[in-house]
Amino acid sequence: MKTVLITGASRGIGAACAKRFAREGYAVMVHYHQNKEAAQKVCGDIMATGGCADIVCANIADSLQAETMVHKTQERFGGIDVLINNAGIAMPKMFCDTTPADWEQIFAVNMFGMAHVTRAALPHMVHQKHGKIVNISSVWGIAGASCEVAYSASKAAVIGYTKALAKELGPSGIFVNCVAPGVIDTDMNAALDTETIEALKEETLLGKIGTPEDVAEVVFSLAADSNQFITGQVISPNGGFLI
Repeated sequence: MKTVLITGASRGIGAACAKRFAREGYAVMVHYHQNKEAAQKVCGDIMATGGCADIVCANIADSLQAETMVHKTQERFGGIDVLINNAGIAMPKMFCDTTPADWEQIFAVNMFGMAHVTRAALPHMVHQKHGKIVNISSVWGIAGASCEVAYSASKAAVIGYTKALAKELGPSGIFVNCVAPGVIDTDMNAALDTETIEALKEETLLGKIGTPEDVAEVVFSLAADSNQFITGQVISPNGGFLI
């Protein structure tokens, strides 16, 4: 049985990915940081349909906790075939109101946390000469967003990180790709008012915002065994919001 570790899998895109991989027979490690109850529900939903899943808690901004999480996953399931670096935080603020501490916090989670987890998972993948890594960025990492400079910068860093890591790991048989979603119906966007949501729909060619399941399909396609020739790429499921 193949194993997938998904960070930030207690809700939204991460939870949708967990259920998508479980349907394909993967053993799923559901990572969470604060919401244990939500993680347990995702795990329970998977097991209720005959799947295999477990939960693990870690603050991935802490390199030791990230490493411990990876080791727990390997001990529980015997290895990690797929790593989905999904965990992230948002920070809607005017640039002049964004403090040095804000910058440190958002990069600690969105970029450095991703690096901590990947570094811990790589020795096993390199040893087996196979692995799939999918990093979750954002459409704002491609285009940039007003009043979200720090967030946009952190997600742009994820894109550069993905491309460089793909070049480094390709000879070891490890695929590294990036998914940069557009506007998705998740908790991160739940604070947006109805007027803003409608405006975003109008800016999207398909006239709607996406679902976590839409993103999960793209993530799975990049991580599946059927992908034998796509690496170092940035795929943006955004409904035509950005072309």
